[in-house]
Amino acid sequence: MKVESDDKLRIDALRYHEVGRKGKIEVIPTKPHDTQRDLALAYSPGVAEPCLEIQKDEDAAYKYTAKGNLVAVITNGTAVLGLGDIGAKAAKPVMEGKGLLFKIFADIDVFDIEIDEKDPEKFIQAVKAIAPTFGGINLEDIKAPDAFEIERRLKEELDIPVMHDDQHGTAIISAAALINALELADKKINEVCFVVNGAGAAAIACTKLYIALGADPKRILMCDSKGVINHKRTDLNDEKKPFVRETDLETLGDAVKGCDVFIGLSKADVLSADMLKSMNDNPIVFAMANPVPEIAYDLAVETRPDVIMATGRSDYPNQVNNVLGFPFIFRGALDVQATKINEAMKLAAVKALADLAKEPVPEIVNRAYKIGNLSFGREYIIPKPFDDRLITTVSMAVAKAAMDSGVARKPINNWTVYEEELLNRMSNDLKLLRMLQNRAKQDPKTIVLSNAEEYNVLKAAQIIKDEGIGHPILLGNKEAVNEILKEYDIQLDIPIIDPKAKENEEQVNRLAEMLWKKRQRKGLTLYNAKRILTNRDYFGSMMVEAGEADAFLTGSTRNYAASLKPALETIGAEKGVQKVAGLMLLLTKKGPMFFADTTINPNPTAEEMARIAKMTDYVVRGIGIRPRIAMLSFENFSARTEVSKKVSKAVSILHKAYPDMVVDGEIQPDFAMNEELISKNFPFSKLVGKRANVFIFPDLASGNLSYKILRGIEDARVVGPILMGMNKPVHILQMRSTISEIVNLATIAVLDAQMRTK
Repeated sequence: MKVESDDKLRIDALRYHEVGRKGKIEVIPTKPHDTQRDLALAYSPGVAEPCLEIQKDEDAAYKYTAKGNLVAVITNGTAVLGLGDIGAKAAKPVMEGKGLLFKIFADIDVFDIEIDEKDPEKFIQAVKAIAPTFGGINLEDIKAPDAFEIERRLKEELDIPVMHDDQHGTAIISAAALINALELADKKINEVCFVVNGAGAAAIACTKLYIALGADPKRILMCDSKGVINHKRTDLNDEKKPFVRETDLETLGDAVKGCDVFIGLSKADVLSADMLKSMNDNPIVFAMANPVPEIAYDLAVETRPDVIMATGRSDYPNQVNNVLGFPFIFRGALDVQATKINEAMKLAAVKALADLAKEPVPEIVNRAYKIGNLSFGREYIIPKPFDDRLITTVSMAVAKAAMDSGVARKPINNWTVYEEELLNRMSNDLKLLRMLQNRAKQDPKTIVLSNAEEYNVLKAAQIIKDEGIGHPILLGNKEAVNEILKEYDIQLDIPIIDPKAKENEEQVNRLAEMLWKKRQRKGLTLYNAKRILTNRDYFGSMMVEAGEADAFLTGSTRNYAASLKPALETIGAEKGVQKVAGLMLLLTKKGPMFFADTTINPNPTAEEMARIAKMTDYVVRGIGIRPRIAMLSFENFSARTEVSKKVSKAVSILHKAYPDMVVDGEIQPDFAMNEELISKNFPFSKLVGKRANVFIFPDLASGNLSYKILRGIEDARVVGPILMGMNKPVHILQMRSTISEIVNLATIAVLDAQMRTK
């Protein structure tokens, strides 16, 4: 089974990289380029002016070019992941991936550079020759011991930040975790005994940083593949020699007896349960080998309930993940135009990460993880990658340390303004999707997908299952579905139900009788109930109504109204809801935006608009976002037309019934999205200082057309339509939805089901 899983991963990974525009990153223009005048300024003759300014003052490159936000991710491909020396060209997908992480977490642009040169001196010269292009250099996947010399020389000889993340990223994150683990264990860093298993670049960098934090070198034993690095060894390179200790201990098992801290940067399953038992009380175990740690998490906590453990994996508490560090360390360094990343800056990052883990966790982060209320403790000693506070906390700490240590060329004078700039850089759209999916994974629900003969539906079902978002059930012709699975080599072992097939007649009859009893006084006969239950939309809805599934997704091949009718007749609206409504979530460069109603109510009354706004407020809060609602019209607070009067009345209803609700109107959308315009022109509005993120439209046409125009212009990610007001989770896709849109709406359906069980 594992082989099939690996094969499937291989196929999906290759397809991911191949389909569409090639590569994972691109270069896009940042200046106007529409007119001949624009082009004359961008290139000849206008471009000569910044060239001359930079000739007079080289630092002017930070002012007139992208240098100040551009990092080179550079490798020679000699130590790529766990693949080893695969060559510079084969390393390119990894470097592009690193560039993607820089961009989405810290808005740093990257050129990936693969240098086909294994000679350290020639590699150094090549990097030095291209260094003027960049504001910083991230060295990646270079074998030890070459990596040590390459980084040392480049740091000495260049005037921009240089960091080998394989070494220092792990060191910084694990050091932050170590500080907090020691506090919880009530131990002092200068008194504890360390065993470091692994003697590569990361292990050596970690050990050096722990010493900088106060660890006693005499209390640190380092082991490599041949055992303890002791005075008897004659096979040591220059990088290992500083860690030689006068001891007769030779094996890892000998070394860990009576020690306090185990740091694993080696390989799977080398730390046995018996070894763990031999450690001191409250042992600290950082088993960071990936994908399989030095000791399995479950085995460790079962063997030693008092263990404080971290791994490199995301499916266990306390993940030592480099993405907590490198994007924000470079962000802070670039923003003060630092000449290097020094020890003071690394230590500042360590302290910032350690301190952040002790702060109250925002609700949106809490909701993304299985633990309902994350708080500082044995299972939370370092922040989570989804925490939006990382970009401000770590970047600002690094920038301050650069200034205090004298390596900043452009000091920051207004930290409040800088903090706001950092927040505006965040890729909130992608983070929100990842957080929603992570929440779904904590308690996956059974979700029925109609239209199973569609490739996009099948591929989405595979992702939903493989990612652990939910437990999909497919509705469709089993033979046709299996043909498509075979044609596209989709490995998918989940139930397939065809309501028209003889084998499912008993289930159809059972659900039909339930539907008949529910609607017999509305003219439905048992015969007709059995007939319409062969329709997948009725069948899927009744599965949810009967409790045989948690949620239903349909609509990818039918118009919205035709798909909605069966859901209303079987499940119906929630008690107290007179009309259901549709909500679209658009993930834009300005953050998430919610549009309602976009699918159902052609011309809602003022009262209906108010109810739609209240339902939307509830859904948005459930997602984890604070709603700021604009009730839209083509007039601003004047109500001269019937449309604006209707909107104004809806606002009055909401202000009276829900005085704490952040909602206002009637207002034009361009004003609602611009804090400055609102503050200047309408200082009385509840939206002052709060850019709207929820938009309630006066009619279906304006809502539907607006989100589709925005989607087309900006290529925004779309989640929805989210069906609001139903008695149970059922959601209707847009016709011909993409794979990602199906997965995204399935995620919402699972979250909907989770909320209803609480």
